[in-house]
Amino acid sequence: MKVIIAEKPDQGTKLAAPFRSKKQQGYIEISPNETFQDGALITWAVGHICELVAPEEYNSAWKKWSLDNLPIIPEQFKYKVMKAKAQQFQIIKKLLQRADVNEIIHAGDAGREGELIVRTIIQQTGTKKPMKRLWISSLTEKAVRQGFAQLRDEADTRNLYYEAYSRACADWVVGMNASRVYSLLMKQHGVNDVFSAGRVQTPTLALVVKREREIADFTSEPFWEVLAEFQMDGKQYQGKWQKDGESRLNDPKMAEAIAAFCRNKPAEIKDAQTERKEFQPPYLFNLSGLQATANKAYKFPPKKTLDVAQQLYVKGYISYPRSDSSFVTEGEARTFPEILEKLGSKPEYAPFFPLPVHSVLTNKRYVNEKKVTDHYAIIPTEQVPALDKLSDDERKIYDLIVRRLLAAHYESAIFDYTTVLTFVDNRAEFLSKGRQQIREGWRKVLFGEGEKEEEEPLLPPLTEGEKGMVERIAVKESKTQPPKRYTEGQLITLMKTAGKHLEDQELEKVLAKTEGLGTEATRAGIITMLKDRRYIEVKKNQVYATPKGMLLIAAIGEKILASPEMTARWEQRLSEIGQGEASAKDFMEQAKKLAVKIIQDAVEQAKSWTFDNIDMDEVKANAPSRKGKSKAPAKVGVCKLCGGDVVDKGTFYGCTNYSKTKCSFTFSKKILGKTISQTNAKKLLKEGKTDLIKGFKKGDKAFDAYIIWDDKNGKPSFAFPDRK
Repeated sequence: MKVIIAEKPDQGTKLAAPFRSKKQQGYIEISPNETFQDGALITWAVGHICELVAPEEYNSAWKKWSLDNLPIIPEQFKYKVMKAKAQQFQIIKKLLQRADVNEIIHAGDAGREGELIVRTIIQQTGTKKPMKRLWISSLTEKAVRQGFAQLRDEADTRNLYYEAYSRACADWVVGMNASRVYSLLMKQHGVNDVFSAGRVQTPTLALVVKREREIADFTSEPFWEVLAEFQMDGKQYQGKWQKDGESRLNDPKMAEAIAAFCRNKPAEIKDAQTERKEFQPPYLFNLSGLQATANKAYKFPPKKTLDVAQQLYVKGYISYPRSDSSFVTEGEARTFPEILEKLGSKPEYAPFFPLPVHSVLTNKRYVNEKKVTDHYAIIPTEQVPALDKLSDDERKIYDLIVRRLLAAHYESAIFDYTTVLTFVDNRAEFLSKGRQQIREGWRKVLFGEGEKEEEEPLLPPLTEGEKGMVERIAVKESKTQPPKRYTEGQLITLMKTAGKHLEDQELEKVLAKTEGLGTEATRAGIITMLKDRRYIEVKKNQVYATPKGMLLIAAIGEKILASPEMTARWEQRLSEIGQGEASAKDFMEQAKKLAVKIIQDAVEQAKSWTFDNIDMDEVKANAPSRKGKSKAPAKVGVCKLCGGDVVDKGTFYGCTNYSKTKCSFTFSKKILGKTISQTNAKKLLKEGKTDLIKGFKKGDKAFDAYIIWDDKNGKPSFAFPDRK
């Protein structure tokens, strides 16, 4: 008798589906069949059933948060069963200890985390029975039967366990020490909050904070451009004045003078060049690519995309979603015709058939066994669903995956890009750019996948030597724009490339080896963690660093904990452990040394900490109360309407009598980007005026001002330093 251990209950149900079976409490009993002649027992974890033990379980002294107790470095890392999941653990343990059970089949997700979850459970049971590994990339009935018929030896995937175990322990030792040292040192500076820091989350946060600072430090400058509309023998087009390749002018008078010179003047085309460009269809999806595309198309947070893709995988509709590869092997490529035939029968995809390219079997852009890692690209399986039976989110993600596969069976897209130089009165030079689609190709399938039409307009056919007139000319005033905040999808890409900025098209061929922050499976979780710990906020899909996040990175500075490059090198070493090319023991020694260095760096840096550009009042105001006790709202003054108490309500200040008398006295805690601290709120209510507050922003303008209470209008107003 064999015991099969899946990672989650629904996956256990899928593994049992091809066989006659009976559901029991916490497991499924499979009747004898060709695959399992004596029958089998399928049970499951509930995600992580075991966790690394807390510091005080190694050493009671480590329970107290104290600089004197650092570093916290156990001699041997230990796991324990979580209390909330102890019942399922006991079911697994009893099944493994049955006398008629002679073999274990490890059926966790075919990846690092799945390897760790199931092996750790087996270790905690103390069972030493022989083990095989089920390794499949989809949960269709066909894939399940083939997987059980071709079980791997457990030694084949043991190194992946060492990799995942090393990652978990290294993250524990770095995170535990970094979080404690920075929380304790911040407390000495008056901030009573927990500052979680870690090997992956902190460099990721550093990228967001860096962009936040770039935006804050940016000063918008006006510039002027001269735009002309030309008439050439009935053909009209526009051009932009330039000199030595520069079109922007910082002097409006010069811009007006150029426009005046060109008005109603003759024009001649001095040069017209057309370049033909061919664009290959995009690669198939790996998880990062799917998350970035879903974020751009539907503003899905990365975690939502992963969760929805996991649902589709468990239902058997797509292959394993946590893949870091954009390629498939020849074996998978041979299944494409069957999958495509089924997709072609669906009214949603019928318009794209027949496909221009019959097979991609010999196309190295998609079929390359050397570039398939643990898993191949995310593709639809032969189990094609009725799309109207999927949820709206499932349909969107499934559609993205299907269209990528369809696009791979289309021709390249071809465009002609034209550049025209027009001279006015043989002196003023104007540049015109345009494009023309020659062949639609794969864009027929993918246009609209979060893409935007490029801005180059269509140009009429123009040739060198053509002459005409300036029909209209105008001066356009603009302002330089600050860097844009990252979207969550762009942040996933940045994590994958360790902060190296790549254009969207480059996303498909990012780094042959994983040298980014985290893994395909963990990046979405890291972003979610940064949100939960109030280091970042996401508004309208734009990622903002909070004052708390900016404070932590300001405290860490340029040290190694905030370095994307260091973490990227660690990820590479972890990957080598998974491939059997590096020592897990040596890696852990490095992790322990890093924990010691982080503590030394933090203690030394704290001596010279200054946080002049951080809103410390907001950080302190948002710090949670200790020991989970609810904190009474802080009183800041007397209500100007009813004489009641005005308290801090979180995002605004308001009267406590609202619930009794419906007193409507309130004013916002944030005005034009600046938080009104409790100290200034008290001054406003008592003295009618705050201290001078620097850095209010209205549009592109920044200014300093006092907040005063306007009794006439019953609301706060501005007073400026140079005005009464």
